[in-house]
Amino acid sequence: MDNNRADVAQLKAHPRSQVLVIGGGINGASTFRELALQGVDVTLIEKADYISGASAASSHMIHGGVRYLENGEFRLVREAVQERNRLLKTAPHYVKPLPTTIPMFSTFSGITAAPLRFLTHKQRATTERGALLIKVGLILYDSFSRDGGSVPRHQFHGRRKSLESQPQLNKNVKYTATYYDAAMNFPERLGLDVLLDGRLAGDNARSANYVEAIGTVDGGVLVRDKISGDEFVLSADVVINTSGPWTDLTNDALGIPTRFMGGTKGSHIVLDNPELFSALKGRELFFENDDGRIVLIYPIKNRVLVGTTDTDADPREPQYATEDDVSYFFHLVAHVFPDVVTDRSQIVFRFAGIRPLPRHDDETPGFVSRDYRIEQGTFGSAALLSLVGGKWTTFRALGEHMANEALALLKKERTVSTTALAIGGGKGFPTTEAARQAWATANSAGLPTERALQLLERYGTRATGFIQAIVAETTDHVLTSTDRYSTAEINYILDNELVVHLDDLVLRRTDLAFIGLLTAPIVEEFADLLAARLGWSTEQRAQEVTRLEKGLSEFHGVTFSETGAAIGH
Repeated sequence: MDNNRADVAQLKAHPRSQVLVIGGGINGASTFRELALQGVDVTLIEKADYISGASAASSHMIHGGVRYLENGEFRLVREAVQERNRLLKTAPHYVKPLPTTIPMFSTFSGITAAPLRFLTHKQRATTERGALLIKVGLILYDSFSRDGGSVPRHQFHGRRKSLESQPQLNKNVKYTATYYDAAMNFPERLGLDVLLDGRLAGDNARSANYVEAIGTVDGGVLVRDKISGDEFVLSADVVINTSGPWTDLTNDALGIPTRFMGGTKGSHIVLDNPELFSALKGRELFFENDDGRIVLIYPIKNRVLVGTTDTDADPREPQYATEDDVSYFFHLVAHVFPDVVTDRSQIVFRFAGIRPLPRHDDETPGFVSRDYRIEQGTFGSAALLSLVGGKWTTFRALGEHMANEALALLKKERTVSTTALAIGGGKGFPTTEAARQAWATANSAGLPTERALQLLERYGTRATGFIQAIVAETTDHVLTSTDRYSTAEINYILDNELVVHLDDLVLRRTDLAFIGLLTAPIVEEFADLLAARLGWSTEQRAQEVTRLEKGLSEFHGVTFSETGAAIGH
């Protein structure tokens, strides 16, 4: 029997709660954490894996959104910059400062068109933004970040200094502006930490993945365990819909049709291109194409992430990073780094998803509001709160706002602030090299210091649990298929991180697929460990491998050669 279904048994034993959260992406997990910390009796269900869907298709950025200033979204930018600065302190294990450079090829371009776009949000850009417009935007952006200097203020440079710092930039560049935002090197693990914080907050916080809301029965939510097929009813005083791009579809299932959502697709590719990685000099390159779509290129885990597109998308349809998307990315890389060769053989991973944006009709996709709102309604005798919008950067503030509305409906007071509360392995995380060495020495429990440091880098201070499990498991050994993981480390993940399917482990608990190091032998060894831990039959194990390989090929462009090596496309 799959041991994670103990979570489902707990839901069945406790079918009524004060709050039911539907959707276990980052915003649902944040809302769940906020409520659990206030002592609220709260249940969360997720129809797939936690932090999958839109939350797993992000640009890996924690940013204030300098371009949203042109949309007039000053409240969102202020909140996002403040939350970025907070996450640098509360989640330093996964959120790191990232210098971001904007290359500019004109001085005054975009000045006359910007006011019209600001007023109508319907005119697509026809030229790149010029230096003057960007300078004004960055002055405003800096003004939102006055909290004691979490990140440096922006700097402007002319052609000579720009090319001195990044010699492979297009020689036609006139200026560059460099400012700081932040990157999260593993969004799925950061989101998992948020969820685990909620689950650990008390006995009144329960969650289960692969449980889907499918209808209503007598004023309750009919749900289905997608693993066993069992159906049962959950009820609550407040139902919160944090289904992201699928908010309307969830409300439809609850018998409350809405038309709140109108998402757009974002696509990304991951390149193993050392020359491009080197050309970036540790910076993100961020710029707007003349069609109004934002493009970012930045170094991550010795690879280069390139994204995104901004085209209308249907949440009922699967999303793919298409060949047209790839050609678009390569064209723009060549625009800023004309001497760096990129080709499809360098792609090790690709992914796409839908941004949970509000319905926008004829508004240009790039100008659709990135802000969020909470729609109030009713579901039988319960209150219904539907989230419209939301982005990674503001997940904590959004969860706080959503929880506050639920608390008001429950007539309860907030007792815990999360403004400065560390997230998961960010608690006590050492932020200097000397402090990391000291932490590893103090917490290695007999493991080599290098191994303790590796675990600290992966899991933050949650590494102590991994270390204890590794030391306790006397049969622990490095995997045969890769020296990056050991059996006890994987088993600890399986025992503590809510894994149900093989792809949960491969795509969201480890990063081997993302960086192009996954092989068929690794898949087989992971499958053996899951089968032993979760009690799979030989047939179940084979089905899981097939499911993973199909998903890797269809959604991520990854197949395996006859030698077992992964091939990106």
